[in-house]
Amino acid sequence: MSGEHDGDETGDTPSNSGQQFDRLPATADEREVPGRATREEVVGWWEERFGISPETFDEFTFWEKGKGKIWAFGGDTVDPIRIEGLGMAFLRTRQEHWKPTTNAVQRFGRDATKNVVELSGEAATRFAAGEDQEVEWDGDWGYLLVAHELVGEREPMGVGLYLHGELRSTVPKGRQESLPVLD
Repeated sequence: MSGEHDGDETGDTPSNSGQQFDRLPATADEREVPGRATREEVVGWWEERFGISPETFDEFTFWEKGKGKIWAFGGDTVDPIRIEGLGMAFLRTRQEHWKPTTNAVQRFGRDATKNVVELSGEAATRFAAGEDQEVEWDGDWGYLLVAHELVGEREPMGVGLYLHGELRSTVPKGRQESLPVLD
Protein backbone atom coordinates (compact mmCIF):
# COMPACT_ATOMS: atom_id res chain seq x y z
CA MET A 1 0.00 0.00 0.00
CA SER A 2 2.84 2.39 -0.70
CA GLY A 3 1.69 5.99 -0.84
CA GLU A 4 -1.51 5.43 1.17
CA HIS A 5 -2.41 5.50 4.84
CA ASP A 6 -3.20 2.17 6.43
CA GLY A 7 -6.92 2.00 7.15
CA ASP A 8 -8.96 0.35 9.83
CA GLU A 9 -10.62 -3.01 9.16
CA THR A 10 -13.25 -1.39 6.97
CA GLY A 11 -10.69 0.76 5.18
CA ASP A 12 -12.72 3.89 5.96
CA THR A 13 -10.54 5.68 8.51
CA PRO A 14 -6.92 6.63 7.76
CA SER A 15 -4.53 5.62 10.54
CA ASN A 16 -0.85 5.64 11.40
CA SER A 17 1.74 3.47 9.79
CA GLY A 18 5.00 2.49 11.43
CA GLN A 19 6.39 1.94 7.94
CA GLN A 20 6.13 5.47 6.56
CA PHE A 21 6.33 9.14 7.45
CA ASP A 22 3.19 11.24 7.02
CA ARG A 23 3.33 15.03 7.10
CA LEU A 24 1.45 16.60 9.99
CA PRO A 25 -1.59 18.55 8.85
CA ALA A 26 -1.25 22.30 9.27
CA THR A 27 -4.39 22.67 11.41
CA ALA A 28 -7.13 20.56 13.00
CA ASP A 29 -9.41 21.36 10.05
CA GLU A 30 -6.98 19.46 7.79
CA ARG A 31 -6.58 16.44 10.11
CA GLU A 32 -7.54 13.13 8.49
CA VAL A 33 -6.00 10.69 10.97
CA PRO A 34 -7.82 10.82 14.32
CA GLY A 35 -5.51 11.85 17.14
CA ARG A 36 -2.68 13.00 14.90
CA ALA A 37 -1.04 16.20 16.13
CA THR A 38 -1.06 19.19 13.80
CA ARG A 39 1.80 21.50 12.94
CA GLU A 40 -0.08 24.29 14.71
CA GLU A 41 -0.40 22.20 17.90
CA VAL A 42 3.25 21.10 17.85
CA VAL A 43 4.66 24.60 17.33
CA GLY A 44 2.16 25.99 19.84
CA TRP A 45 3.21 23.42 22.44
CA TRP A 46 6.88 24.46 22.16
CA GLU A 47 5.86 28.08 22.55
CA GLU A 48 3.55 27.43 25.51
CA ARG A 49 5.84 24.98 27.32
CA PHE A 50 9.27 26.53 26.67
CA GLY A 51 8.59 30.00 25.28
CA ILE A 52 10.23 29.14 21.95
CA SER A 53 8.91 31.38 19.18
CA PRO A 54 6.93 29.60 16.43
CA GLU A 55 9.15 31.31 13.82
CA THR A 56 12.03 29.15 15.09
CA PHE A 57 10.42 26.25 13.22
CA ASP A 58 9.56 28.04 9.96
CA GLU A 59 12.15 26.10 7.92
CA PHE A 60 11.06 22.70 9.26
CA THR A 61 8.39 20.25 8.21
CA PHE A 62 6.93 17.85 10.79
CA TRP A 63 6.17 14.18 10.24
CA GLU A 64 4.61 11.32 12.17
CA LYS A 65 5.84 7.75 11.90
CA GLY A 66 3.99 5.22 13.95
CA LYS A 67 1.76 6.43 16.73
CA GLY A 68 2.80 9.78 18.13
CA LYS A 69 6.46 9.80 17.09
CA ILE A 70 7.01 13.25 15.60
CA TRP A 71 10.08 14.06 13.52
CA ALA A 72 11.38 17.46 12.36
CA PHE A 73 12.95 17.75 8.92
CA GLY A 74 14.86 20.84 7.75
CA GLY A 75 13.29 20.83 4.31
CA ASP A 76 10.52 19.15 2.41
CA THR A 77 9.92 15.88 0.56
CA VAL A 78 7.12 13.78 -0.89
CA ASP A 79 4.25 12.80 1.38
CA PRO A 80 3.94 10.05 2.49
CA ILE A 81 7.46 8.62 2.31
CA ARG A 82 8.56 5.10 3.24
CA ILE A 83 12.03 5.44 4.75
CA GLU A 84 13.61 4.59 8.10
CA GLY A 85 14.49 8.11 9.29
CA LEU A 86 13.74 11.69 8.30
CA GLY A 87 15.50 14.54 10.09
CA MET A 88 15.47 14.18 13.86
CA ALA A 89 13.16 12.57 16.35
CA PHE A 90 11.49 15.62 17.86
CA LEU A 91 8.52 14.95 20.13
CA ARG A 92 6.41 12.12 21.52
CA THR A 93 2.67 12.80 21.42
CA ARG A 94 -0.40 10.60 21.93
CA GLN A 95 0.27 10.27 25.62
CA GLU A 96 -1.00 12.32 28.54
CA HIS A 97 2.02 14.63 28.56
CA TRP A 98 3.95 15.33 25.39
CA LYS A 99 7.69 14.69 25.71
CA PRO A 100 10.41 16.45 23.72
CA THR A 101 13.41 14.41 22.66
CA THR A 102 16.94 15.07 23.88
CA ASN A 103 17.98 15.95 20.32
CA ALA A 104 15.21 18.52 19.96
CA VAL A 105 15.98 20.15 23.30
CA GLN A 106 19.69 20.31 22.50
CA ARG A 107 18.98 21.77 19.04
CA PHE A 108 16.26 24.31 19.91
CA GLY A 109 16.61 24.78 23.68
CA ARG A 110 18.90 27.81 23.56
CA ASP A 111 15.82 29.82 22.54
CA ALA A 112 13.74 28.68 25.54
CA THR A 113 12.51 31.37 27.92
CA LYS A 114 10.58 29.25 30.44
CA ASN A 115 10.53 25.84 32.10
CA VAL A 116 14.32 25.74 32.01
CA VAL A 117 16.12 24.47 35.09
CA GLU A 118 19.80 25.41 35.15
CA LEU A 119 22.12 23.02 36.95
CA SER A 120 25.73 23.49 37.90
CA GLY A 121 28.43 21.57 39.72
CA GLU A 122 27.54 18.16 41.06
CA ALA A 123 23.86 18.49 40.07
CA ALA A 124 24.77 18.95 36.37
CA THR A 125 27.23 16.07 36.52
CA ARG A 126 24.64 13.78 38.11
CA PHE A 127 22.03 14.74 35.51
CA ALA A 128 24.44 13.94 32.63
CA ALA A 129 25.09 10.54 34.24
CA GLY A 130 21.36 9.78 34.21
CA GLU A 131 20.82 10.11 37.95
CA ASP A 132 17.63 11.35 39.57
CA GLN A 133 18.01 13.95 42.31
CA GLU A 134 16.17 16.33 44.59
CA VAL A 135 16.16 19.84 43.14
CA GLU A 136 14.58 23.08 44.34
CA TRP A 137 12.29 24.33 41.57
CA ASP A 138 9.34 26.68 41.87
CA GLY A 139 8.12 26.36 38.28
CA ASP A 140 5.85 23.91 36.48
CA TRP A 141 5.99 20.20 37.07
CA GLY A 142 6.45 17.86 34.14
CA TYR A 143 9.05 17.80 31.41
CA LEU A 144 11.64 20.56 31.71
CA LEU A 145 14.58 21.66 29.65
CA VAL A 146 17.75 21.09 31.70
CA ALA A 147 20.68 23.37 30.97
CA HIS A 148 24.16 24.20 32.21
CA GLU A 149 26.19 27.36 31.76
CA LEU A 150 29.18 26.69 29.54
CA VAL A 151 31.62 29.44 28.54
CA GLY A 152 29.15 32.10 29.56
CA GLU A 153 26.27 30.66 27.52
CA ARG A 154 23.33 28.50 28.58
CA GLU A 155 23.76 25.09 26.96
CA PRO A 156 20.83 22.64 26.91
CA MET A 157 21.79 19.23 28.29
CA GLY A 158 18.55 17.34 27.85
CA VAL A 159 15.09 16.67 29.20
CA GLY A 160 14.25 16.20 32.85
CA LEU A 161 10.97 15.15 34.43
CA TYR A 162 10.20 17.16 37.56
CA LEU A 163 7.76 15.62 40.05
CA HIS A 164 7.37 16.05 43.81
CA GLY A 165 10.71 17.84 44.35
CA GLU A 166 12.69 15.34 42.27
CA LEU A 167 14.31 15.94 38.89
CA ARG A 168 14.46 12.69 36.96
CA SER A 169 17.05 12.52 34.23
CA THR A 170 15.70 11.19 30.93
CA VAL A 171 19.10 11.25 29.23
CA PRO A 172 19.11 8.07 27.11
CA LYS A 173 21.43 5.36 28.48
CA GLY A 174 23.63 5.46 25.38
CA ARG A 175 24.18 9.21 25.85
CA GLN A 176 24.80 9.31 29.58
CA GLU A 177 28.21 10.66 30.52
CA SER A 178 30.43 10.16 33.53
CA LEU A 179 31.97 13.61 33.74
CA PRO A 180 34.07 15.45 36.29
CA VAL A 181 32.03 17.90 38.34
CA LEU A 182 30.83 20.59 35.95
CA ASP A 183 31.56 24.12 37.15
